[in-house]
Amino acid sequence: QSPEKEGHYLMARAKGRSPAASESGKAWGGRFRHKTNRLVESFTVSVAVDRRLYAHDIQGSIAHCKTLGKARVLTASETRTIVRGLESVKTELDRGRFRFIPQDEDIHMAIERRLTELIGPLGGKLHTGRSRNDQVALDIRLYLRDQLSQLLAHLENFQRVLVAKGKAHRTVAMPGYTHLQRAQPVLFAHHLLAYVEMIERDKGRFRDASVRLNVMPLGSGALAGTNYPVDRLFTAGLLGFPTVTQNSLDAVSDRDFMIEVASALSITMMHLSRLSEELILWSSQEFQFVELPDAFCTGSSMMPQKKNPDVPELVRGKTGRVYGHLVNLLTTLKALPLSYNRDLQEDKPALFDALDTVFASVEVLTELMRRLTVNRDVLKQAVQSGSMLATEVADYLVTRGVPFREAHAITGRLVRAALDQGRELTDFSLEELRTFSERIEKGLFLRLTVTAAIDQKSQIGGTARTRVEQRIKELERMLS
Repeated sequence: QSPEKEGHYLMARAKGRSPAASESGKAWGGRFRHKTNRLVESFTVSVAVDRRLYAHDIQGSIAHCKTLGKARVLTASETRTIVRGLESVKTELDRGRFRFIPQDEDIHMAIERRLTELIGPLGGKLHTGRSRNDQVALDIRLYLRDQLSQLLAHLENFQRVLVAKGKAHRTVAMPGYTHLQRAQPVLFAHHLLAYVEMIERDKGRFRDASVRLNVMPLGSGALAGTNYPVDRLFTAGLLGFPTVTQNSLDAVSDRDFMIEVASALSITMMHLSRLSEELILWSSQEFQFVELPDAFCTGSSMMPQKKNPDVPELVRGKTGRVYGHLVNLLTTLKALPLSYNRDLQEDKPALFDALDTVFASVEVLTELMRRLTVNRDVLKQAVQSGSMLATEVADYLVTRGVPFREAHAITGRLVRAALDQGRELTDFSLEELRTFSERIEKGLFLRLTVTAAIDQKSQIGGTARTRVEQRIKELERMLS
């Protein structure tokens, strides 16, 4: 460097800013006469939010640097120096030694500023042929790609815990409900496996979203592309993208992939909330079907006897928070003209919090379910009452040639009589039953047991023990 340039660099470093920056202290400040108002700086800064993108920002910058080298915009020596500088910046960030300064608008400018401090004005060449518009679009895609891979692993672990809990209680029956009224007996394992199926669909949505977000936008510039002969497919290969975006305007303004992920996150939270609601009900004194682990409950500051299901209640409550983030993203995008607008800075708080909330909810419910105690005796008693075998009577009459609507009416009258007399259907003698229909024979009694009622449902997807055990084995193989 010339003494003049070296002096400029040292002065800039002492002031804590890039030598490429203008007297306004901003990399883009050359066009402006006055410094940014402090209120505007405070209002527009995003580094506190987007700093979590640092590893992906540096990953993209290294690939961009190598692409510039391939295009001979940078020399081989310059490319190596910039890459080493970026790796040093990442090490500082990894180890918590990176010093952010007030002039850092976002993580992109913070990294570029520090890079230039380390390697001098050469750091200013890194941004050649690139805009923060395509840079942040790349960073978010890289970040989401990693996050969804981790989330899929967490969801699979949750499924494994549900399958294991079901397997451990595969002979336990419980009341199945419609309208929150006892309807027909089912296996407890069958009920838990319903949530395994829900989570499997959630995984499918995240995999689908991963395909559409796995497209590289870098090289789109601010909105129109770049004047430099960069090989976008080369960059995509370095970053593991199978393809690149085909329209620069769309590439820098597209956030569909974030909305799609937020939608999938919302559906996942809805499933977790449904399970949470059942855990809240089942653990209440009115049900007592399960006992939540003490370590996952809290007490009352006033009532000593209380054991509150705070974890499932919070999951249920946080579901609305994730829904809100989806609406936030949709509302932010709904009226934006092409291409990039600063409104899009607001996409990351919504996405990041939605991801954090789902990760935390899946993790805590996984451990809660692992430690859940099932009250077998209470469930056994619960399936013995409530006329839950009424459908078995109606179906039996159908096998005896009675049209289903007539069988339904006969059984309804029988249920009414049982309620009036305070009896269960199994309390009636054969002679009493035949007063409702002469088609009833003693063979009906073979079907009026919880075990028989369950095992009759042996078609694919039914609650019969053979079917549930078969499905458990299939899921164990799938999740192994």
